[in-house]
Amino acid sequence: MYRAFILIPSAAAKMIGNKRKKLVDKDFVERLQLAVTEVNGCAACSYAHTYIALKQGMSSEEINSFLSGDGTFINQAEAKAIIFAQHYADTRGFPKKDAFDSLVDEYGNQKVKIILSAIQLMHAGNIFGIPYSALISRLKGYPYKDSSLLYELGMHLGGLVLFPIALVDGFLRNLMGFSKIRLDNSKTME
Repeated sequence: MYRAFILIPSAAAKMIGNKRKKLVDKDFVERLQLAVTEVNGCAACSYAHTYIALKQGMSSEEINSFLSGDGTFINQAEAKAIIFAQHYADTRGFPKKDAFDSLVDEYGNQKVKIILSAIQLMHAGNIFGIPYSALISRLKGYPYKDSSLLYELGMHLGGLVLFPIALVDGFLRNLMGFSKIRLDNSKTME
């Protein structure tokens, strides 16, 4: 949780900058975030981002395709980024270096900073959203099978304590020029 939270200041700044510069289309950003949510399985985030995607004009079929992992609506120009978003979520924020390098080769440094920021923000949101979804479901009488009240409350209390510390740490790391991504340098299997 802490590793994801320290990335929020830089990622948020990049996303705010993207709203002005429009380097990456908002629909593309939403598709990236839906892809991360699909892998992580966050019910609260799926609900919220489905609502956003519908407001932006995405069709129900396209949204369902992303949330089911079907891939029918993946635009060829966005495919590598969508697959990387899923890889990032699947590796819990520690993607393979060659996958990241391939992303940079495809989109260039400027766009990749925005793509990565969208992915990192969604990943951090999922880390907090999954126990939130589980707790809400538990309060309605439908506890998640692989969850516990201790986990759900612990993640919320831990998040409340860690979040402000992580934001300060992330802001300082950003000022000092620390890397915005941790990469696994081992080679992928071919």
